[in-house]
Amino acid sequence: MNKLPQLLGSVVEAIRLLGPEQCALSIVEGRSDDGTYEVLDSLQKEIEGIGAKYFFNSSDLDPTAGERIAVLAELRNQALEPLTSHPHQYSNDSTVIFINDVSLCMEDILELVHQRVYQGADMTCPLDWAWVGVDPTFYDVWIARGMTGDTFFDIPEDGNYNSAWNIFWNDPKAHEAYVNHKSFQVFSCWNGATAFTAKPLLDETIKFRKNHKNECYTGEPHLFCKDMWFHGYGKIAVVPSVNIEYSDDGQQRIKAKKGFASQWVEGDRDKIEWQNPPQNVKCVMDGYARSTWVPWDEALA
Repeated sequence: MNKLPQLLGSVVEAIRLLGPEQCALSIVEGRSDDGTYEVLDSLQKEIEGIGAKYFFNSSDLDPTAGERIAVLAELRNQALEPLTSHPHQYSNDSTVIFINDVSLCMEDILELVHQRVYQGADMTCPLDWAWVGVDPTFYDVWIARGMTGDTFFDIPEDGNYNSAWNIFWNDPKAHEAYVNHKSFQVFSCWNGATAFTAKPLLDETIKFRKNHKNECYTGEPHLFCKDMWFHGYGKIAVVPSVNIEYSDDGQQRIKAKKGFASQWVEGDRDKIEWQNPPQNVKCVMDGYARSTWVPWDEALA
């Protein structure tokens, strides 16, 4: 509930600038008892009043009960249902902007959309951070993989984050782009928010899912990216000018540390040279105790 004002304010302002008549907002609320449902339900009049469509649904699905990844995948698919149930109402050029429970600015949303269009990308992600001690640590390390197929920073078998400061340590190309706040290709990302092409959803080619039998157990966003690659949508990029956090206080701190997107956008003009996927991708199991390398298209080919 405490994140709603900042999050919804940023979303609504982005809708206003993108053109409300071209936007639809879909929210799935789950099991809240702090007034969140009532706030979200009351948004309909306001959102439709500015000319956008509003879809609001409440779900009793509980990711902490049962098979977590399968439940999370179903919740994400529910959020996309207004799109996937009526594909004829949307253009193949449509962009889906998916936002988790993060704190971010309006310009962060707009820059993700802009870079998806400017780069001709199928998907763009920010960098998300969490404050662990004095310095921020990249957060979505379980999902994200670089073009080396590896995690964004090295995590040994004991699971320690002692090398979190050394991000993209084994990928000089990505590290240089990261340092210079320029967009670069990755194998997978989500990082709290993302903008991706609606086409494979409208074609019913891809949806969120759990892992197949004999496939690495991983999060549904990683599997989504993997399926994107398999179906020819492998232009996936991180936009390092966009840095977000998971609380309003943390967001203020990360902007002070990393800067606002508007500070770096003029320098992010280079076009990405898109590559084929890495041969193998790291599968993280048992809290990094049994991490192994698997073919990027494991269980798909």
